[in-house]
Amino acid sequence: MPTSFTVVPVEGQEPQPSRPLEDPNQQLAECSSGEPGDGIPKESSPFINSAEMDRGNIYEGKNMALFEEEMDSNPMVSSLLNKLANYTNLTQGVVEHEADEDSKRKEIKAPRMGTFIGVYLPCLQNILGVILFLRLTWIVGTSGVLESFIIVFMCCACTMLTAISMSAIATNGVVPAGGSYYMISRSLGPEFGGAVGLCFYLGTTFAGAMYILGTIEILLTYISPSAAIFKAEDADGETEAMLNNMRVYGTCIVALMAIVVFVGVKYVNKLALVFLSCVILSIFAIYAGVIKTAFDPPDFPICLLGNRTLSRRNFDICAKFIEVNNETVTTKLWSLFCDSRSLNATCDEYFNLNNVTEIQGIPGIASGVLIDNLWSAYTDKGSIIEKKGHPSVTGTEEIKVGGLPYVFTDIMTYFTMLVGIYFPSVTGIMAGSNRSGDLRDAQKSIPTGTILAISTTSFIYLSCIVLFGACIEGVILRDKFGEAVNGNLVIGTLAWPSPWVIVIGSFFSTCGAGLQSLTGAPRLLQAIARDGIIPFLQVFGHGKANGEPTWALLLTACICEIGILIASLDSVAPILSMFFLMCYMFVNLACAVQTLLCTPNWRPRFKYYHWALSFLGMSLCFALMFICSWYYALIAMLIAGCIYKYIEYRGAEKEWGDGIRGLSLNAARYALLRVEHGPPHTKNWRPQVLVLLNLDSEQVVKHPRLLSFTSQLKAGKGLTIVGSVLQGIYLDKYIEAQKAEENIKSLMGVEKTKGFCQIVVSPSFRDGMSHLIQSAGLGGMTHNTVLMAWPQSWKQTDNPFSWKNFVDTVRETTAAQQALLVAKNIDLFPTNQERFSEGNVDVWWIVHDGGMLMLLPFLLRQHKVWRKCKMRIFTVAQMDDNSIQMKKDLQMFLYHLRLNAEVEVVEMFENDISAFTYEKTLMMEQRSQMLKQMQLSKNEREREAQLIHDRNTASHSAAVVKCDAAAAAATPEKVQMTWTKEKFIAEKHKNRETNITGFKDIFNMKPNQSNVRRMHTAVKLNGVILNKSQHAQLVLLNMPGPPKNKKGDENYMEFLEVLTEGLNRVLLVRGGGREVITIYS
Repeated sequence: MPTSFTVVPVEGQEPQPSRPLEDPNQQLAECSSGEPGDGIPKESSPFINSAEMDRGNIYEGKNMALFEEEMDSNPMVSSLLNKLANYTNLTQGVVEHEADEDSKRKEIKAPRMGTFIGVYLPCLQNILGVILFLRLTWIVGTSGVLESFIIVFMCCACTMLTAISMSAIATNGVVPAGGSYYMISRSLGPEFGGAVGLCFYLGTTFAGAMYILGTIEILLTYISPSAAIFKAEDADGETEAMLNNMRVYGTCIVALMAIVVFVGVKYVNKLALVFLSCVILSIFAIYAGVIKTAFDPPDFPICLLGNRTLSRRNFDICAKFIEVNNETVTTKLWSLFCDSRSLNATCDEYFNLNNVTEIQGIPGIASGVLIDNLWSAYTDKGSIIEKKGHPSVTGTEEIKVGGLPYVFTDIMTYFTMLVGIYFPSVTGIMAGSNRSGDLRDAQKSIPTGTILAISTTSFIYLSCIVLFGACIEGVILRDKFGEAVNGNLVIGTLAWPSPWVIVIGSFFSTCGAGLQSLTGAPRLLQAIARDGIIPFLQVFGHGKANGEPTWALLLTACICEIGILIASLDSVAPILSMFFLMCYMFVNLACAVQTLLCTPNWRPRFKYYHWALSFLGMSLCFALMFICSWYYALIAMLIAGCIYKYIEYRGAEKEWGDGIRGLSLNAARYALLRVEHGPPHTKNWRPQVLVLLNLDSEQVVKHPRLLSFTSQLKAGKGLTIVGSVLQGIYLDKYIEAQKAEENIKSLMGVEKTKGFCQIVVSPSFRDGMSHLIQSAGLGGMTHNTVLMAWPQSWKQTDNPFSWKNFVDTVRETTAAQQALLVAKNIDLFPTNQERFSEGNVDVWWIVHDGGMLMLLPFLLRQHKVWRKCKMRIFTVAQMDDNSIQMKKDLQMFLYHLRLNAEVEVVEMFENDISAFTYEKTLMMEQRSQMLKQMQLSKNEREREAQLIHDRNTASHSAAVVKCDAAAAAATPEKVQMTWTKEKFIAEKHKNRETNITGFKDIFNMKPNQSNVRRMHTAVKLNGVILNKSQHAQLVLLNMPGPPKNKKGDENYMEFLEVLTEGLNRVLLVRGGGREVITIYS
């Protein structure tokens, strides 16, 4: 994981001077932020800091006195609506706006296998197999030597690049059992590891099905055709009968192999060397046969009618008639094309017009047939295999050829399909890495053995393509099942000393490969299950007492049976190609990611790798997936994607130090550096919320509904930081801090609040809140909005500082240019499971402070809790305002904002201040004064106790008294420490008289006129809001700022209490001093 550094500035920078106000008309035309690099987060906008306002009229009257100290920055809506409505008419603003847009594993005892036995031979056995013996000649004949060479070269290059990436990963530390799954999961994380691991498992399982189908094809086509259970009555039914035979025999062989693996897997491993010997012997027989053709080609004649190839299964003499005892006699071939054996019989038109000729199927390497086989000969299904350049006469009308002894193609052929069929022949490169636990030196053996095995097999495949094209006639190459050579295996006709060497060798080779697949696939599934990343697969991690995966073997046999039921080797091959290609693609991705990230732990011993090679291999794998079959590729990717998302949401949490985590950290760092360049544009602005939670003595959240409201407001978008403060010293409180963080994260999971948790331990609760507001977040990803609950207990005498902390928090958010949301009666807010079927979300827009009041209801209504609520916007008109015009302007502004809401303008006429308001203000000030006196009395009592203590101390020692007297003289502010009885009594009576006088003054005081006007505003507004919105589901209201004179903070709390009295759910909103909503797209 990359090392994180914190850069601490040594010298503070000088604050940049504020930009002077621009011309108001120009300001009105702009909707973008300040010039780049000017450091000013606010936007030049007609809504904020408009110098054009005539502030003299705003302050008149008593209705809005509660907000009058903020009118410089937050103008009244009633005076601003005309400009809001006409905002879109400023075309130059559009231009400037567009310009700114930018389980512990078992240890293996004494591993002794070296490179040759442990890696090279297993890879050789897995790579060379069924496709080489059954399909390679057909691929060469169909696509031609050149295109076949391209196919093989692409596939071999893909596996070679993957082997290089795999070697780098395998040598970067110890790779236990699990092979490719272990490498990918530990490099790319459990999600990718599980998805690709299961894909590799499915590929290995379908490979087992392919090998079994190849075994049956060899058995029923070339060894014992009479063993077929289903027999075709005519030529049209041969394909279907063959598929049914495949299904029956395949099911039996799957069951038999599963039993063998279950009972004696050790015998499978011992037979692996025998099966490998068969493969190597067969390949040597092919090369020996090629050499023999140079001087003594084998005799495999082919019968042609015109240029059409004939199947020799039903006749032996390649002629229409022969001379027997000087008499012309028709042959069996004649009877196949004519209605009788007589010479004057009615025959097929093409048969009459063309001669029957016989050519050699294997003319030899010196014959020059390579030139004829260079080019492709793709055909449709059911086409007759024809020899190019051979004389042929077609009839006047097309005659049906069904039932005639021609050699037909069984499927339509094209380049991409052949790639899908061929690719399984180069898989198996993971065989060495799968045995990493059994190797003496895995970090040396895996790269050497795997790359040597791929080089060997690539040479064999590429040389065989050229040699097949140079030795065998094209029509024989395109004859998939060898019908033109009496049902012999085509590659067997070339082998020396006998075709049976190839037939028997390929039969045992495919049997062995099938057993190996049924042995390896369950162990791979067991490794995935034991990691616990996919919960529903954990049952497959169990097995026999010796660890053999019994349940995994059963599932593997069932999936293998699906491939058997498909029954066609040509159809199964592309399926497993997809899964293997996906696995190889992610091996390359893992190597590329680790190399590019340069993580400190990435130190492979294999040095011959590069991220560009890995990226090329990944691209080649991806291209081959869609070349083989685009719909199979999409299905495989969909399966892998579903597994990935399942592991992400339901899988166990694993921390394996994977590369994706490192990639995420690098991407996050890059994004943070990009975000750091400047403030977000208005279009991109969304509330990045810091949620301030209160905890009880057990570190449990007091108001969990605050997190519910956060998830409803955010819906998982943007930044959410959930913070809380513990009072004390961190060294004493770190255990409580950890417990608090666990409790908050648990509650965030329950409430589906996606974000980060931050706990601060501070000696002072007030300082802790300040630290959170100042320093929460990182770089450009910092909060711009603070959400907190209203302090319900602020009036309680045992909690005298709760309101003080609250008011200071309001001031600090304003100073930090952050928006503030205060939820009152938060415990009455809905949970995420509740649904409002009707009701209103009412917005009371008193002053404009950036548009937060418009944006919040829109965001809330995106959540299913508030989706069916209607939005209503109320604004206040005063005596001199035209309320009808205000309503029209507001409706026009909402139309441009694309917000659907009902609009209502409420008229508040000036009237005299009521006796109720006067009395409430007086009670408020009396209570405030009384609290101060009580606090003063408390201080005096503490002072008196200290003085008595000092007197008692003085009576014990004269020396101590002298010292105290000297200290008192040095500190004149302190009380004299040398006391007499008379002085003490006089001081005591003096304190009592002061207290009595103070309390008498409380009841004789008159209220402050400024407070009376503010209380009048609160009472009047509260009455209007109760009249219109008492039954609303939520009321959003401009939150007036605290007084600039801090002596009236407790009165400020009373104003807010009166303003929101009688409302169930209230959200008090203060803007952050910038525009948060725009009319532009």
